[in-house]
This record gives sequence, structure tokens and C-alpha cells, in this order.
Amino acid sequence: MSEEAPYCAPPQDSIGRVHLKVPAGSCDTHVHVFGPAEEYPYQPTRAYTPHDCPPGRLLRLHRALGVERAVLVQASVHGTDNSAVLDALSLSPDRFRAVVSVGPDTGQADLEAMHAKGVRGIRVNLVDKGGMAFDGPDAVIAMSERVAAMGWHVEFLVKIDQFEDFPGLARKLATPVVVGHFGYMAVDKTVDAPAYRHFLDLLQTGNCWVKLTGPYRISSEKGPPYLDVAPFAQKLVDAAPERLLWGSDWPHVMMKKTMPDDAELLDALSEWVPDENLRRLILSSNPAELYDFSGS
Repeated sequence: MSEEAPYCAPPQDSIGRVHLKVPAGSCDTHVHVFGPAEEYPYQPTRAYTPHDCPPGRLLRLHRALGVERAVLVQASVHGTDNSAVLDALSLSPDRFRAVVSVGPDTGQADLEAMHAKGVRGIRVNLVDKGGMAFDGPDAVIAMSERVAAMGWHVEFLVKIDQFEDFPGLARKLATPVVVGHFGYMAVDKTVDAPAYRHFLDLLQTGNCWVKLTGPYRISSEKGPPYLDVAPFAQKLVDAAPERLLWGSDWPHVMMKKTMPDDAELLDALSEWVPDENLRRLILSSNPAELYDFSGS
């Protein structure tokens, strides 16, 4: 392991009790799986090194939370080697879907084989070192045209206040767009910042989905319920609750604050979205539609 990729803190071994009423078909739309590192090695050009967090540990967490489904998202430390995610999919094909990382040279047969295993999107990580596999926006647009026929989407990890023309890029894609971590905009910028207003406009076009994930990555608070994130969540709920998703972001890589209790992260949704019917949309109906769980 190089000095440039230190180990990040591991997740908690145990969690508290969930108080929120978790609906049937609930889905954690943003988790990663790691290890064993000897079997699933990490790319040298990475920002961190995770501890082993294999699928079995994830399944135990979800049983404790009462969550029935999950979307495995390719982490930047694996680059475009999706082996860990694809192997995990085979363990529970009805329960899992995945978002992978591909490059412009990925063959169509490979894409179709991944679709058969449960992949429903590609990830473009514009934040973490080693997460961007394309030369630029035109290559992302070209890939979106290739995967559109399979019903896939393109998921971005992007700081929307640092990418002024992100809405313009999103509108050029042939697929739906998914944006993680509330748009990754620090709460000190406020919901009235032009970048966030443009982001909300994009959400209202009907082709954009947003993940209510990683609140600790934008909050100024040390732990849940991250009340300073609530105004951002409320704006998203007002704009398009039918295209919002929830995810734990487990195992919370590169966590520099107090490691969160995943039960508290789930309960925070009741603070952001008090309406039970809207929470049912976010936790169950919306992910069933986007990730094609309805046929499982």
C-alpha cells in the first residue's frame, strides 16, 4: 500500500434500533463491497484503501435495518475492474442490482453480459481519484447512447457547484441521469445558490434522479440527523419526490467525522421527509422503477 492511499476508517460493527417504519421492498441504493483484497485488488491510483467489507457483512447490516434490496455501486478504488460487484450480484440476483464503471473500449457483449447479471447503470466519478474512466464529456455522451437501449442510466458523483455546465451535459445524455450525495454541495452554499437552483431545474425535467446519500459529506454537523441538510432535502422533495432515492453509502469510505450508525442514517429520512407516503416512494417504489426490481 502506498502512502498516497491510506486505510480509511471501517464502519461500525453494530447498529442501534431503527425507529422509522421501513416499507416492503425497501432499497439501499448506494453501497460498496470490498475484499478480500487478495482476490479483488485495488488500483494503484486511488485516494484511499478500504477495509474488507464483503457482501455477507452487508447482508447482515440490511437484515438489521429491515432493508430488502440493495444497489452495489462500483467504487473508485477498483477502477473499471467490476469483478467484486459482479460476483456479489450472483450471490443474490433478486435482491441486488449494480452500477458499474466502464471505459470507452468496453465491448457491447460485455455490457450485455453485465445487464444479464443485474447491472442497470454506469458510474462517472468526478470527485474521487481514479474514478473517471472517460477522456471527457463527449465520451460519456457516446457511452450513454450505447447503454440507453438496455434501459440503463448514468450515475454521477459530482460537486454541482464546481461543474457549472453539469445540467447542460446531463441534458445531452441519451439516458436518465442519477446524481449522488444531494449533488455534493456543502450546506454553507445554501439552497438559494445559483448552482443548486439550476440543479433543481434539472431534476424537474423528468430525466434526473437524486440520491439522498452521504449527508455527512456535505453537513457541518458531526453526526445524524444532519439537520443542516434538511433544507436541501426539502427542496428536492418539493421538486420531484418521485425521482428521489435513499442510500446508506455504507461502508462510509473516507469518513473523517464520527462514523455514523446506519440505523440513525435511515431514521434521518423521517426528519428530511416527514410524510410516510413520500418515504415509501423514496425507499421502495422509486428504486423498483429505476433499477428494474419489479420483475424480480
